[in-house]
Amino acid sequence: MFDEVADAVTSLVPPDLGDLRCRAHRYGIKIWFGTATPSKEHYEAQVMGASAMDEARVLALEIGFHAEHPDEARNQALLDQLLRGERRWRRQLGDEAQAGSFLGRRDDWRRLSELWADPDLSDPAIGIEIATRLTDYVVALEPLRRKAPAAG
Repeated sequence: MFDEVADAVTSLVPPDLGDLRCRAHRYGIKIWFGTATPSKEHYEAQVMGASAMDEARVLALEIGFHAEHPDEARNQALLDQLLRGERRWRRQLGDEAQAGSFLGRRDDWRRLSELWADPDLSDPAIGIEIATRLTDYVVALEPLRRKAPAAG
């Protein structure tokens, strides 16, 4: 399914944003710009355990942006930069987008993402739904991310 998401995102993301890279695997996809090696600042959709959100019973799907530099201050500076542009991206991403610490073991990483509770991963339309939402994040956040002093 995430290979399908990669194909769709490649066609949906505006080419003027640059050299889009995708890496799909069984439980997710990572999207970034530039070098062949994934950036520490990237967009991601990933299947997570139900413990990631109260509403989930079986699993959760996270979709959004991650800052995963080894330096917590750098991650926070980037998140702060994105939050300064919140009025701009909130119109496109809505209230579902939440900014904060990474979901999982790394509390020094940051995210601006949303969670879907118990999505039906066997639904034939789910791949395009994920791709469309990832594209929303890319289009809304990438111009602001590139202005951030922590970009890279």
